[in-house]
Amino acid sequence: MYYQPDIETMSREELSKLQLERMKWSLSQAYENVDFFKRSFDGAGVTPDDLESLEDLAKFPFIVKQDMRDAYPYDLFAVPMKEVARIHASSGTTGQATVVGHTARDLENWGDCFARGIAMVGGSDESTLQVSYGYGLFTGGLGAHAGGEAMGCTVIPTSSGNTKRQVQFLADCGTDILACTPSYALYIADTAIEMGYDPAKDFKISGVICGAEPASENMRQEISDKLGVQYCDVYGLSEIMGPGVAMECAERGGLHIAEDQFYCEIVDPDTGEVLPEGEWGELVITTLTRECTPLIRYRTRDVTRIVSEPCACGRTHRKIDRLRGRTDDMLIIRGVNVFPSQIEQVITAFPEVATQYQIILTNKGPLDHVELHVETEPDYPIDTVRKLEDLKRRLEAELKANLQVAVDVKIVEPKTIERSMGKAKRVIDKRGEQA
Repeated sequence: MYYQPDIETMSREELSKLQLERMKWSLSQAYENVDFFKRSFDGAGVTPDDLESLEDLAKFPFIVKQDMRDAYPYDLFAVPMKEVARIHASSGTTGQATVVGHTARDLENWGDCFARGIAMVGGSDESTLQVSYGYGLFTGGLGAHAGGEAMGCTVIPTSSGNTKRQVQFLADCGTDILACTPSYALYIADTAIEMGYDPAKDFKISGVICGAEPASENMRQEISDKLGVQYCDVYGLSEIMGPGVAMECAERGGLHIAEDQFYCEIVDPDTGEVLPEGEWGELVITTLTRECTPLIRYRTRDVTRIVSEPCACGRTHRKIDRLRGRTDDMLIIRGVNVFPSQIEQVITAFPEVATQYQIILTNKGPLDHVELHVETEPDYPIDTVRKLEDLKRRLEAELKANLQVAVDVKIVEPKTIERSMGKAKRVIDKRGEQA
C-alpha cells in the first residue's frame, strides 16, 4: 500500500529531474534569504547558478550543528516570522539548542512524509494510531501526530509515560499502530505482559513505528514477537525536519528516503569527499522543499550507506541502510572504534540476558575501562554463583571477539536498570572525572 503512489513509484529519471529542479530552488532560497549561506557560498566561490546537475552539489560547502547553534535563535530562517507556523528545537543538553522553524507548507510536507510510513505498516484512514513519543519541542510526537492526521487516522496522543494507561488504551481503544522509541515499545510490551495480557493475541495492534534511538536486530525482533507486529524503523532529525525523512517498508533491508523532499549524499567523515554509492560513511542531507529553514549539505554525523537496488515493494526511492552509529557517539576505547549498537547486538544474542543495558566508561590508571551492566531475564533464573560466573565469562568472551576490546560485565537483577519512556541513556562516560 502507498500513501502517495505517484511520488513513491516515480521513475528514477523523473525523480532526478524533480530533485534538480527543487534543489535549484532550495539553494536560491537559502542564498537569497539567509546571511549564513550567502557568506558560506561566497567564501567557497559558488552561487546557486553553479548547480547544473545533482553532482554539482558537491561544490557547495557543508553546514554543521555548531553553525546552527551559532545562528540561535532565528538567523537561519529564510521567511518572515509572520510566515512561521511552528518552532521546534533540540534539547540543547550538550550545547546551545538548535532552533528550526516550519511554515504551514513545511508542516504539510512533514505529515505526508510520515504518512508514507503508516502506509508501509498497512495503515489507512481506518487505522487508530497511538502516538507514545513525547510531545513538545522534541519532534517525535507532533511529527507522528501530523502523519496520522495526513493519513486520516484516528490519533490518540498519549505521549510518553503512565505506561499502564498506555497498555489500557492499546487494549480498549483498538489501537492498530503504535509510534514510540524502541526502548519504550519494549517497556510497553513487558508492562502489558505483567498486567496479564498477551499483546500478540489480545491487542489489535499490527504495526509499530519506532525511531529516535538505535535498536539492534535482536531488539527489533523481540518487539515484533512480543507485540505481534510489523516493525517499521523511522529516521529523522529535528534539524532536517523530524521523523519521516526515511521509513522502512515490509521488505526491510533499509529505509526509503523521501527523495522528493531530501537529497542524500554519503561522505568520508574525515575528508568530506563524496563516496561512491554503496560505501559506508557519513550521511549528508540537503532539503529540497523546506521554506523556513532550508539546509544545504547538513552533516548529520550518522553513519550509513545508500542502497539503490530496486525494492520488491515497488517504491523507487533509494534507501539508507540501518545506521551503524554516529560519528560523534562513537566510542574510542584504547584506540578502537566501538559503537554502542555493536555491544547491543552481542548481548541480545544471549537468551538469558534482557535488552536493557548500560555502558559505564571510566579510567583505570592511564587506560580506558569499560563496564557493561546487563540484566538477566526473569524467565531464565540464574540461581547459583556458578551460573552467573559462566554467563559473565561467555558474555565477556563474545564481546572481546566482536569488539577487540576487553569489557567487564556486571550482571544485575532483573528490572533494576532504569527504563526509559523516551530515548534510552545507554552510555555513561565518567572518563576524566575526579575520583
